[in-house]
Amino acid sequence: MDTVIIKYNAGNIQSVLYALERIGVNATVTANHEAILAADKVIFPGVGEANSAMNSLKESNLHQLIPTLKQPVLGICVGMQLLCKYSEENNTDCLGIFDEPVKLFKPNAEDNLKVPKIGWNNIYDLKSPLMQGIDENSFCYFVHSYYVPLTEHGIATANYVQPYSAAIHKNNFYGVQFHAEKSSTVGEQILQNFLKI
Repeated sequence: MDTVIIKYNAGNIQSVLYALERIGVNATVTANHEAILAADKVIFPGVGEANSAMNSLKESNLHQLIPTLKQPVLGICVGMQLLCKYSEENNTDCLGIFDEPVKLFKPNAEDNLKVPKIGWNNIYDLKSPLMQGIDENSFCYFVHSYYVPLTEHGIATANYVQPYSAAIHKNNFYGVQFHAEKSSTVGEQILQNFLKI
C-alpha cells in the first residue's frame, strides 16, 4: 500500500513519519501532485498557524489538489482545521471540504482554563471505522487554541471550555484534532484503522 504524507510547511511531518514506522508502514513525504494522486492513502499533517499553512499550500498549488482527492485522506491537528471552510486564526479561508468554521477557545475567567489547550483529553461519542476498537473516553494528546464546533460530521467529541469536534468525517476525508502520532496506543490504533479504510 502506497501511503503519502503531504509535504508543506507543517511542523509534525517527522513525528507522523516515525509513528507510521512504529506500526510497520513506510510512507513517502512529498508535494508532488502525481505521487499524491497515485497514493492509496494520504495523510495531511499540520502544526502552527492556519494562514501561513494555507500560504504554504498555495505555493505548490496543493490547495487546489487536496479537495479533488478521491482516496482516503486524514488531516491531523491543523491539517484537520485546514479541511474546514474558514479559520478565525488570522481570518483564514481554508480548503472548504467541510462547511465548518474553526473558532478560538474563549474560556471564562472563572474556568481557569489556559489557551492553548496542551495535554491529554478523553474522546467520546465515537463513530465511524476510524474509531473501531477504540474505547469510549480513551485519552488522546491535544495541542491547540482553535477548535471545530460540534457538527453532523463529527465522529468523536472532546470537551475543553465546551464540547467540540475531536474528529470529523465526510466522504473520503477524515480529520482528527488531536495528535494521533503522539497519542500512544490509541493513536496507533487510529492510524492503523485509517490505513485499513
